[in-house]
Amino acid sequence: MTQTVQTPAYDRSRLTAGIVHIGLGNFHRAHMAVYLDDLFAKGLGQDWAIIGAGVRAPDAKMRDALKAQECLSTVIELDPKGKTARRVGSMIDFLPVEVDNAALIAAMSQPHIRIVSLTVTEGGYYVDPATGRFDPTHPDIVADGQNPAKPATAFGAILAALKARRAAGIAPFTVMSCDNLPGNGHVTAAAVVGLARLSDPALADWVAAHVAFPNGMVDRITPATGPRERALAATFGLGDDPVPVTCEPFRQWVLEDNFPAGRPPLEQVGVTFSPDVHAYEVMKIRILNGGHAIIAYPGGLLDIEYVHEAMADPQIRAFLDKVEREEILPIVPPVPGTNLDDYFTLILDRFANPEVADTERRLCLDGSNRQPKFIIPSIADNLAKGRLPRGLILEAALWCRYCVGVSDAGHVIEPNDPNWDRLHATARAAANDPAAWLAMEDIYGPLGKDPTVIACFAGFLDDLGTRGTRAVLADYIKG
Repeated sequence: MTQTVQTPAYDRSRLTAGIVHIGLGNFHRAHMAVYLDDLFAKGLGQDWAIIGAGVRAPDAKMRDALKAQECLSTVIELDPKGKTARRVGSMIDFLPVEVDNAALIAAMSQPHIRIVSLTVTEGGYYVDPATGRFDPTHPDIVADGQNPAKPATAFGAILAALKARRAAGIAPFTVMSCDNLPGNGHVTAAAVVGLARLSDPALADWVAAHVAFPNGMVDRITPATGPRERALAATFGLGDDPVPVTCEPFRQWVLEDNFPAGRPPLEQVGVTFSPDVHAYEVMKIRILNGGHAIIAYPGGLLDIEYVHEAMADPQIRAFLDKVEREEILPIVPPVPGTNLDDYFTLILDRFANPEVADTERRLCLDGSNRQPKFIIPSIADNLAKGRLPRGLILEAALWCRYCVGVSDAGHVIEPNDPNWDRLHATARAAANDPAAWLAMEDIYGPLGKDPTVIACFAGFLDDLGTRGTRAVLADYIKG
């Protein structure tokens, strides 16, 4: 039986663009685009519609799919009490994806564009993991620095458009990261200003003085789209949509109110504007994203496919609970109006939602970018307080063991990281020399030289290799 699909409750022909968004993945379409869709349905902010954009060749496939359906996105909320689907109409165009980003630069140069937003993944900001700072030596950045008129990166395109606006006497747009990074506004500013310094120091100074980069915390679990998600869309009569998005019912967005060029009244649809974004960020990144990592690698080693199945495993659930309550919650700073125990309980319910069918493999993806942001800071904070966080170090050992590329049952783990070849080789070497794993300075920094961390890690890694994940988890849980 075909189920009902909610369609835009407003006249899309009356929308005008105010935002260019770079990176039209599932998260953006289930998060920012939905908030704007809700706003437009209230008859508010209809001059803030989205123009989509991409800077990578694969983005062209998303453009083709969305343009074929008038830039409408299907978003299916996976509530255990009942699934609902909606067609989100807040995007009205998708720019051509070009090597030199000419169309993107031209669009961002127009005065009616007052916000440029991004979801380019945690690893897309050219940050050196060891220092946490912008890396001006990355080949992509060096290339844009040498050829600023024809940039290949999102930051090069943003910079070229800002330069054009300055020359034309047009006020700069606000640059708003919607990626899951601590201090994402500061990180974005460092990338844009740092890139400008390679070719035009005066422009760099102007950007630093005049362009706003608000920090924000974003949250919604949004699995990748595959056959299951397309089949689900078909039950709503949308079998011809190749790119439906599924997501949990929960969503959250906290923003600094730093938009000199104006902004949509998003507080009318549940967005929190707060000067304390950093506190919300730390809470979410340490508890939720750190929690994802804690359940990811034991699940991967035990050949568990889905996150809700990992949460139903008594050992993995107990491992998560013990690490969170003993090593993460005690070091998370207070968050305005939030009880951290209640927040963690909400996280447990979200992880256990069987309708989301998020995969353990997705959670295991890209550890080389995620560990320095989600896990290693919590280890460092515990050490600074004189505590050895054995559970978090066990998580690091489980990640290393996962990167060997074979599960406990002997099944091959396919490459699952942009740096897989290096991680795989290092993990194999660590079987005989555990310190080799922690010696990856770009990931672990000075933490990898701490003798107490090395000794604890080595013990866990040896134990995982000889006795297996189940036995090691059992011993840790028993204390």
